[in-house]
Amino acid sequence: EEPQKKKVLLKFSGGNFTEYEEGRMRFHRGDFSLEILNTSRGDGQLYEYSVSKGSEEEVWQIQLEVFEPVADPSIRILRRELSNGSCSLALHCASERGDEVSYSWDSRENGTRGICSGNGSFLNLSYSLPGAAFGCVCTARNPVSSRDAAFDSSQCGSEQQGVPGLRMELLVPLVALGVIVVIL
Repeated sequence: EEPQKKKVLLKFSGGNFTEYEEGRMRFHRGDFSLEILNTSRGDGQLYEYSVSKGSEEEVWQIQLEVFEPVADPSIRILRRELSNGSCSLALHCASERGDEVSYSWDSRENGTRGICSGNGSFLNLSYSLPGAAFGCVCTARNPVSSRDAAFDSSQCGSEQQGVPGLRMELLVPLVALGVIVVIL
């Protein structure tokens, strides 16, 4: 059977400590904590902390997880429907970077009666356009960071800003031109 190998980071004995990776960590005597500086994904592993007192030894194992911070999220409109003076939207919030990212939605200000509340990266909204003025905030978070993006209700637009209507005075010449092109 192969012997187990351990990498020793720091040894504390008789009130003195020895660092085996200079400049890589910081030992705090006050609370006996060890701070790993400039962590990288490779630092995510099982660590062992042992204290020897005479012939006895106490051992703790600590699993270190290293997370990439969340990048600023962006909100995309997946679906937009304007009808009868109301707006229906399907929104999607996403962050390009970050580990184990979760999403939540909330109102930017009070008084929107929970219209923006939700968990997950998708949010469906439906509201009346005249006088609708509120904002929704998407929060992307993980265990080490949190970032927000905002959506304003005015981004839905009005029914007049949608696809322009077909002007009747242009319809007859367009149909005639289509007939001429087909005949040629």
